[in-house]
Amino acid sequence: MDFKDKVVLITGAAGGIGIAAAKKFASEGAKLALVDLKRDVLEKAAQDVEAKDLLLLDGNVAKEEDVEAFVTKTKEKYGRIDVFVNNAGINGQFNNLVDQTTENFEAVINVNLKGVFYGLKHVMRVMNEQKSGAIVNTASNGGLLGAPGMGLYVASKHGVIGLTKTAALEGAPNNIRVNAVAPSGVDTQMMKSIEANAELTGAKDPRKQFEASVPLNRYATAEEIANLMAFLASDDASFISGSYYRIDGGQGATSV
Repeated sequence: MDFKDKVVLITGAAGGIGIAAAKKFASEGAKLALVDLKRDVLEKAAQDVEAKDLLLLDGNVAKEEDVEAFVTKTKEKYGRIDVFVNNAGINGQFNNLVDQTTENFEAVINVNLKGVFYGLKHVMRVMNEQKSGAIVNTASNGGLLGAPGMGLYVASKHGVIGLTKTAALEGAPNNIRVNAVAPSGVDTQMMKSIEANAELTGAKDPRKQFEASVPLNRYATAEEIANLMAFLASDDASFISGSYYRIDGGQGATSV
């Protein structure tokens, strides 16, 4: 894979998958625009990213004006956006649907679904003009399955897969490819938060339980997810669009 002088925009860039993706694309020669909610956290996370050119931007993907602003700043600096890793997401508070709050519903949907939509809307406008581009949305195996207590997260990630398929069809006339990755558990801070949520609902040793549900009997690393993202964004995947790719240690072999 070669991303020499390609411009890669990544949201949720201070998180485990986001920073792993930044390092991967940087290692392949990309120019980076990294976005996260808090500038100081992003600056700390990006210290080890050895990019040819690096733009750090703070912004809330749940606010359309912020998304429009960081897309505009990226284009102003680099003149184009070749790859968009639409990655920002939260897990929210877990609970059975009958006990969920409207506030939590709105928080999860605003980031995980509206945020992905806003990113697609504004980045695809740039890519339509240049008549090229590759987008990788971060979904989840929760976008393919149900999970007790995780209904809001699951709903948001099902929505990401739906947006991915539609965006791929709308982008095809302008040579824009759109795909999604659907990981199971990844060894990141978000997974630790999911484990903590599970403990609150009575789970004993949730990490052990989660890992036991994976045929390979472990979590993925963030680097393994980043490798798949880079492949899907590369010319090696030039005829792949509108698809979602499970990266789940074999969990998908037990379901439709």
